Amino acid sequence: MHASTAAIEPESRPAHIVVVGNPNVGKTTLFNRLTGQNARVGNYPGITVERKIGHVRLLGRRDVPSELVDVPGCYSLSSRSPEEQIALKSVLGLDGLPVPDLVVCVVDAGQLTRNLYLALQLAEFRVPLVIAVNMIDEAPGKAIDAAAVSEVFGVPCVAVSARTGFGVDALRSAIAAALKSPPRPRLLPKYGRQLTLEVDRVAEALPPAWRRNVEHDRALAIWALTSIEEDDELTDVPAEVRERVTAVHRDVSGTTLDEAVITARYALLDDLEPRFYGKTAPTHERLGTKRIDQVLLHPIFGFAIFIALMLLVFQSLFAWSDPAISLIETAFGSLAALVTGLLPPSSLRDLLTEGVIGGVGNVVVFLPQILLLFLFIGVLEDSGYMARVAYLMDRVMRVLGLHGRAFVPMLSGFACAVPAILATRTMERQRDRLLTMLVVPLMTCSARLPVYTLIIAALFPPTNVFGALPVQGLLMVGMYLFSMLVSLLAAWVLGRTVVKGKSVPLILELPPYRLPRVGTTLRMMWQRSSLFLREAGTVILVCTIVLWALLSFPKPATETSEVARTTSHQVEQSTPIEQSYGGKLGKLLEPAIEPLGFDWRIGVGIIGAFAAREVFVSTMGLVYGIGDMGDDDAPLREKIRAATRRDGTPVYSPLTGLSLMVFFALACQCISTLSVVRRETRSWRWPAFLFGYMTLLAYGASFLVYQGGRLLGF
Repeated sequence: MHASTAAIEPESRPAHIVVVGNPNVGKTTLFNRLTGQNARVGNYPGITVERKIGHVRLLGRRDVPSELVDVPGCYSLSSRSPEEQIALKSVLGLDGLPVPDLVVCVVDAGQLTRNLYLALQLAEFRVPLVIAVNMIDEAPGKAIDAAAVSEVFGVPCVAVSARTGFGVDALRSAIAAALKSPPRPRLLPKYGRQLTLEVDRVAEALPPAWRRNVEHDRALAIWALTSIEEDDELTDVPAEVRERVTAVHRDVSGTTLDEAVITARYALLDDLEPRFYGKTAPTHERLGTKRIDQVLLHPIFGFAIFIALMLLVFQSLFAWSDPAISLIETAFGSLAALVTGLLPPSSLRDLLTEGVIGGVGNVVVFLPQILLLFLFIGVLEDSGYMARVAYLMDRVMRVLGLHGRAFVPMLSGFACAVPAILATRTMERQRDRLLTMLVVPLMTCSARLPVYTLIIAALFPPTNVFGALPVQGLLMVGMYLFSMLVSLLAAWVLGRTVVKGKSVPLILELPPYRLPRVGTTLRMMWQRSSLFLREAGTVILVCTIVLWALLSFPKPATETSEVARTTSHQVEQSTPIEQSYGGKLGKLLEPAIEPLGFDWRIGVGIIGAFAAREVFVSTMGLVYGIGDMGDDDAPLREKIRAATRRDGTPVYSPLTGLSLMVFFALACQCISTLSVVRRETRSWRWPAFLFGYMTLLAYGASFLVYQGGRLLGF
């Protein structure tokens, strides 16, 4: 990095103002308020990260509009992520960027202490600073004392609401006054003697172009100690600085230094927090939260409560959704019967009833369960409990070599791997992002839920064990816990082999507990269910029609098609579907999957599931619907349960179902996931590796389950 220079010029020169802040603090909304949404968008030199540049007219500078630059959101200036590197270069004027005349730090009134962590880092660099406390209207019960924040930091602080426009004019005035007389922050954390000595060692190695004053040089040395490491993504770091930091890390663990810096900063902010709220500090809220956390964050009771809560949630998915599922099954069955009665026998009628109505219906039937799942997830997230789960899991994940923040995308993987992989962008290091991408697809996403539900409902009776625990609910919880355990083990192995690197400490503020917002939860449920229905109506529909064609053609002779219609059960004879293109493809795959307990029908379903996992359900519906030999109106789960071989033995056993669920839990059967990994890594290498290792893992685990179960007599 190379420093640029700038001097404060008369007011005839446009001032250069940089706006920084954490993600989701309303920074861009405030930027648009100040500039009148008259901004141009361009990339930073040499990289593809966007920046917004606008102009704002200020009191005393109306003839020369000041330039306002919206820096990408970042949690700190540690510079482990591209966004943080840009933020650091922008506020310090490095790598050819102009030195700002003023930095406006936007913080969220609802997360004031956490957001002021970034402001404290800016204060350490002694940059001219103005603090804007945004979303002041969305912090109920927390009367922020902006004057106290201003007094503590020694810089102007203005309470605003970018959404309503409240306080924006006052912020304009504060910016104009700060440009005339640049305010220099006076707040500094107190670091220990050992850390101060190490900081001075690094400061001595800074090149002349980086030096400005003692406070600035020490702040830059702290940045170097907490950012530079063996596998970092930093560029243009002088060799002498890197060597000095490496030498310090050899003497003192880099993780220990990180923790010392972070602890000192948060200790200062925690001590000052009561002053930020004045006499109305929400002490009762904090005390209540701490009392609850004593139980929910307990290393034993906390995990036990989490598992019990998940058991309740997934058992509810069966008990509460069953009436709605039955209603949808009846509706699609009636629609298929109506079309059958209206149209004469033909390929078109078969396409509509078996391909379109039957295929999509066999997937849409699981919409009630998906709605319930997202209802529970939304309530747990909005109440503040999900952040506690991430905190609990950090203790485990750090042992595995993965950043604790990775568990947030992994939890999102319960919904869908695609947005979960996109959520890794908030992580600091490329190594952590890549490792998280490689294990997120192992989490049980909502697309697996229809498969699990079908198998459990078809092959496992609704009985209880130990007199009270439901088998079906236990199996569902077991599959989710199984996926989580395998994900963590995969992270441990991959983090020590393919994606090596050290772990970094977790910076996570636990929000206070609050009642979930009904509107937010319902909106999330609508968005997720709409996405599910769009997939059912597009990708899944197209795949189902293609599979219907493969399973319907070539048409057999009439006498051949009647051979199998001799019993009310499915029998293992030469049926029309076996002679189809899809049946032959399944037969071709059968020798490879037979050791897993799968027959050619499941092979056809696995092939279809590569488009989307839910397609497995519609494919099995086609397999048991085309040329069906039993009750055409019977639900798919009953047809699977009733399928028998020639000797009358069931085609599918509970052991087969367990093997199949394990296979689906571990196999990477999602083209969308592979595509987004390709886009995020900009390489085909990692999606190919992801597909390969997950396929081998799925086959091996399924083989062990089925063959091991047979040896044990199941």
